[in-house]
Parts: sequence; structure tokens; C-alpha cells
Amino acid sequence: MQNADPSRAWLTAIGIFKLIKALVLVVVGIGALKLVHQNSVEVLSRWVNAVHFDPDNKYFQKVLTKLWSVDDRKLKEVSAGTFFYAGLFLTEGLGLVLRKTWGEYFTIVVTGSFIPVEVYLITKHLTPERVGATLLNVGIVWYLVAHRLGERNRKALRPETANVKSST
Repeated sequence: MQNADPSRAWLTAIGIFKLIKALVLVVVGIGALKLVHQNSVEVLSRWVNAVHFDPDNKYFQKVLTKLWSVDDRKLKEVSAGTFFYAGLFLTEGLGLVLRKTWGEYFTIVVTGSFIPVEVYLITKHLTPERVGATLLNVGIVWYLVAHRLGERNRKALRPETANVKSST
């Protein structure tokens, strides 16, 4: 690896990040499906006891409050949505890890299309997590666009370089 291209390392890193997000969403989707036809609050309480989590924790209480209103239909919808997004992230990640140009364009379009929604959500409820996720996605899109433009410029210069070498 004498001529390791740092841009390829970044593409691979972004691809791995997308694959990890896909894996997390698959786990969430499966978890949601496993809760269908079960008492969600009871199942969550068992999990909390199994991992010795503080049941009085404010985050746990928020989740518990939301689970009270979740029915089987909602669980199926959540599961379908997470599998859909997992498929998008899987496609993005594989395209980038395999260094496919279509993967870069696909990631630019998909990730870029979420940025307006993320900005809207920030305006509704500002949290450090939302700001961080939005900035990360803006950075990914910016990097991929710059990388694509750089590749296009390098390809445009190659024929000129070849002609200069052959004429001397």
C-alpha cells in the first residue's frame, strides 16, 4: 500500500459508518417485530432488570411513557420504516466500501435529501444530538461532492497530460 489514497480511506470510513447504521436499524426493526403481540412495557421492564439499569432514570421513563401508547400496528410501522432505512444505509455503505461511483452519487442524493428535514427538526427542537447528526451529514455530502468533482477534474486532465508526454 505505498500509494494509499487518503480519499479512498475516507470513502471506506463513511461506508463502514453507513453499514453500522444499517445494522443498528436492522436490530431495532427486529426488536420492534418481537414486541408485536406482547406487552411492550413489561418486556422493556424485563430488559431493564436483566441489565441492572436504573428504572427511575429519566430517559427510561420517557421511553416507558411512549411505549404506553404503542400498539401492534405502530410496532409494525416502526419495523417497516427501520428496515427501509436500513436498506438505504446498506446500499450506501456497500457502494462506498466497494468504491463504486454509483455509491457516491447514491449517498449524496439520499443523505442530502435528509438534510432539509434535519434542519427543520432542529428548528422545532434544538438538541446537541440533532445538530451533531446534521453537521455530520452535511460534512459527508460536502466531502462526497468535492471528491466527485475532484475525480472529474483529474479525469479531464489525464488526456492533456498524456498528449503533452507523447509530443515531447
